Formats: sequence, C-alpha cells, structure tokens
Amino acid sequence: MPAVTRAIVLWCPDWPVTATVQAFELSADAPVALVDRNLVFACSAPARAEGVKRGLRIREAQARCTALQVFPYDPGLDARAFEPVLAAVEEITPGVQLVRPGTCVLRARGPARYYGSEERAAAELLRCLEGLGIPDARIGIADGPFAAEQAARSTGGDRMRVIPPGDSPAFLAPLPVAMLGRQELTPLFRRLGIHRLGDLAALDRTDVRERFGELGAHCHTLASGLDGAAVVPRTPPKQLDRVIEFEPPLDRVDQVTFAFRATAETFIAGLTKAGLVCTSLRIEVTDERGRTSERTWLHPRLFSAADVVDRVRWQLQGGGAIDSGLGSPIMRVLVAPEAVDDIGHHEDGLWGGGADERIHHGLSRVQSMLGHDAVVTATIGGGRALAERQVLVPWGDRAVGVARAEQPWPGSLPAPAPATVFEAPRAVAVLAEGGDPVAVDERGSVTAPIARFSPTGTTRDARDVTAWAGPWPVRERWWDTSLARTVQRFQVVDADGTAWLLVLDDTEWRAEARYD
Repeated sequence: MPAVTRAIVLWCPDWPVTATVQAFELSADAPVALVDRNLVFACSAPARAEGVKRGLRIREAQARCTALQVFPYDPGLDARAFEPVLAAVEEITPGVQLVRPGTCVLRARGPARYYGSEERAAAELLRCLEGLGIPDARIGIADGPFAAEQAARSTGGDRMRVIPPGDSPAFLAPLPVAMLGRQELTPLFRRLGIHRLGDLAALDRTDVRERFGELGAHCHTLASGLDGAAVVPRTPPKQLDRVIEFEPPLDRVDQVTFAFRATAETFIAGLTKAGLVCTSLRIEVTDERGRTSERTWLHPRLFSAADVVDRVRWQLQGGGAIDSGLGSPIMRVLVAPEAVDDIGHHEDGLWGGGADERIHHGLSRVQSMLGHDAVVTATIGGGRALAERQVLVPWGDRAVGVARAEQPWPGSLPAPAPATVFEAPRAVAVLAEGGDPVAVDERGSVTAPIARFSPTGTTRDARDVTAWAGPWPVRERWWDTSLARTVQRFQVVDADGTAWLLVLDDTEWRAEARYD
C-alpha cells in the first residue's frame, strides 16, 4: 500500500454562491440560487431555509421562496473568484493543490513545523480567509486528502477538525458510502448491504477488486483510510493581466482608448514573451462610482494590440457613450486572457498568409471603422419557425443567449430544410378547384383539396398544384392566452416543379420559404 500523506483540506461551503454574491455585490442574507439547465445547481443558506435545494426546477424553487434571486451558474466565475484565495494561501504556505473551485489541499508537515502545530497552521489559514471576506471556511486535517476533506465537511459548530494520526479509519467508518462520490457503485453497494464506509473497509481487498474492478478497489482504499494520493502543488499561473488606472478619471471614449493603447501593447507583448496568443479575453471597465462593466470578447484567430483597443472602445460605446461622452468618468480598465493557445499554432506559412487571413484582415478593418455590430456572420439557432433559426452574430463572437439548435424543438420543420427563406413571409393565395380560398377547420382538416396556388396572392397568377401535403399544426405558448399562437404548415408543388413551404395563420396564407 502507498504511504499516506498527512493532509490539510480547506473547504469553502457553497463556493459557487459565494463567488456570485461577491461578483454581483449581493447581501449575505439574500436567498440566492444558481441554475444550470433549468435546475437548481447551488443555493445559499437563506434559500435552503425556505425549502430550496439542489435539483429543484426553477418554478418550484421560486414557489417555495418568492424572494429568490436566480443567476445562471458560471464555472468560469468560480475559478476566477477562487484564484485570489489560492494566491493568499500560497503567501502563507506554499505547495497548494487545487481540488476544485472552493476546495484545495496541502501537505500538513511543512505548515505544522513552521507554525508549531497543525492546529496553529489551520488557525492561521482561517485568519487569512477572514481577511478575504470568507468567514465560513472550514479546515480538516487527517491522514490522506479524502479523510481530510470529510473532516472539513463534518466540523459541526467548529471551523476546524483534526483527526489524530492513525484514527482516520475509525473516523470514516460510520460515514455513508455516498461520500465516495461514485454514482455508478453507490446503488450497487446499498443493494448488497454495504451502507457505511466501515462495511466496505471490512471486506477483503482482493474480493472487492474481483467483484468491482479497479474502481471498487480504489473505493476500498479510501474507505479504509489509506488514501495514498500525493499532494501535487500547482504551478502558479503567469500574471498576464494588465490594468491601467486614470487619475483623474477620464470622461471621453477617445481619451480612454488613447491612454489604453500602450497597455494593450504591453499585454500582447507579455503573451508573446510567454509563447502564447490570446483567442478570448475579458475586459473590466470601472467608473468613478465603483460600477463595473465586464464582458468576454472572442476572436476568430488571435488578438493584436489594435484589436484589444477596439474591444475597449466598443465596450465603452455600448455602456452608455453619447457623442463620445460617458455617463460617468472611467477610472480603471483591466484586460485579462480567458483562452490562450500556443503561438506556434498561429504562425504565418512559409509563403505568407492565405486567403482566410486576408479575408479576416479586411473584415476586421471594416469592423474597426464601422463598429462591432457592423460585420456579422450567419449561424443556425434553435426554434420552430425558419425565421427564428436565423441568427446574426458579430464577426469573431459566438452566439450567446440564443436557443441552441441541438435542443429538441417539437413542431420544428424536419429535414431537408428549404434553400431560400424569405426575409419577410410573402402573401400568397391557395385556392380550391372552384376558386374559393382553402382554410382549415376546427378539427384540423382542410375545407377542400388544394388545386391552385398563386405566389403573388392574386388569382391571375394562379397556377396548378401537382402535389401538396399538410396541414401540420404548430401551437406555441398555449398556456398564455395573450401570446398563444397556432399556425398550419403546408408543402405544395406547383406546375413548374417548384416546392413551397406555406403557413396559414388564421385566414392569411403566406409563403415562408422555397425549395430551390
């Protein structure tokens, strides 16, 4: 068996909620819930007191707590907010390993020797976190990272719990097997009568390996208090962020961007020196009132210094600039890389750049002169109507806040999609054999077979219909009487062999697209 390392685990309860409260400057007593895929991912203690818990749907959570503040779960925010915590811990004692945002582990031997004991080292870490505004952090010390984390999560009314050396198996024995975090094995363990970690540890290791494989053997090792996982200190990331502060604050966009130009060049030079290029960056603009505008910008290739300056200008213009003047003077601008890549992947070819590089340079130049939204690219989003699926995204960005095409859309048009979608649906006429307009009754049936079709909406341009199919009803927002809408879809083929996608909205026939 591997040697067991004495470990210190620092755990911040409800860290995703703490990061969100700090980012949005919310009250510590506010009921907050973070939502992922329409389900509660994490919630604050005041929200739990009202009955909100992880896994609830948003509507049920809001019904239990009417004052609930809902925010989308952002893993990137968790990581960014925990970075200052790791840096502060590293100033006290080096050798910190990040387990996940909100939890880190370090060897106990060095801090215990430096501060005189494990308890004194834990107390110093807690004082450090109190200075960062995290008063509810917990610390567990035990043999191995697994037992130390369980000790941190079971401190009770205290803020630290120290398991004496050699007592980790007895400490872990009464804990449920769900603490192993193995969803694929936990139900099986329970069906076999293994409800506690002590029950699993009492089994023979060889028998467990033969029955459950290597994963089961690893769980047996953890339950036995013999976690030999090494604590691997992280390599502190290079400080690639750049910030500039203005004193006095500047109140014009052109002043801010001109003053920021040298900072942008320093930012790109630092990335180049590190052998990196930036493909996504975050810009934070702070005014003299303390308000912060934060946005992440993407680039189809890599950012240059001029591109960074353009993004700062666009963000300022989108934040309330009127005639090149801001509502509140700017006192601070920060730029930080969100995504980087090796510079070797973006070097020019032996014979210079290709057509794609020239196209990108031209589009970026036009975008720089006319604005961020002046050059857009078309992407396919989600929706039932064809017009809803057309999404225009500024050059270099990705579609954010739009429906995703891979989601299920009951009532959407199946493949193949028509080649030509009209910008605005065209009024058409759909006639029966006697010349009367065709309609759909309350039972969803056509009043008469479709015989003639006019793409201009006039009878003199009517042409024979050789084939047709439908209707296919599309009912949207049936639960809201003010926004409810029901349309009928048809496909027709005229005498010229052209196929059309038609929509009947109440009594109005319109052509939505054409199959070319």
